Amino acid sequence: MTREQLAAECERLGATGLTYAAIVSIESGRRKPDGSRRREVTVDELLVLGLALAVPPLLLVLPLGSEQQVPTVPDRDPRDPYTVWKWWTGEETPTLGGPIDGRYVPETQPIGEDGPKWSAAWAESAYPASLYPEFERRRQAVHRAYLRAEAADKRRTDKKGHTEAWTDYTQRLEELAYHIEGMARAGLQIPELRPDLIEDMQGLDILTDPTIIHPRGTE
Repeated sequence: MTREQLAAECERLGATGLTYAAIVSIESGRRKPDGSRRREVTVDELLVLGLALAVPPLLLVLPLGSEQQVPTVPDRDPRDPYTVWKWWTGEETPTLGGPIDGRYVPETQPIGEDGPKWSAAWAESAYPASLYPEFERRRQAVHRAYLRAEAADKRRTDKKGHTEAWTDYTQRLEELAYHIEGMARAGLQIPELRPDLIEDMQGLDILTDPTIIHPRGTE
């Protein structure tokens, strides 16, 4: 894709400020006499650039597989890209302290003068980042178990396999329901589910509060 084509695609996506000239300035990293960049990239522009280039936006910032190290913050050591990637996504607590005996460690200072310890505050804030991927994994597990159970319905001669398939589906559904209730306790919005899955949860009475989930169209 040429710069002209990229600028045209950005305009199509509504980012009229990402002109050919702006893209040249971004790529070159040219700076003003005072040392500041001639053209910064905003967060929403980073998303547009990623969509225009068909590249996950975070890969535009963190070059996984092509660099050994990337900068973190100005007065800390550079680290490998995947470590910093996990900081961005909340999968891992940043380890900016150290190295101590060759190991980097989380920051230990409190937030503000009398706030919680930094690592504890991070863990609480990052909690939703772990819950949504796990929700999707469990939802997919339910979907696969449902398909296996449906297939078992068509093989009525295999009574044992039929029973095992539906038992597995029920167990997967219970695991998803348990996770959903954990998300609700954390005050998080629950992604929509297929109506038939909700009906099965209600029929099995495995949700304390069935109103916390909402149906969507079938997959």
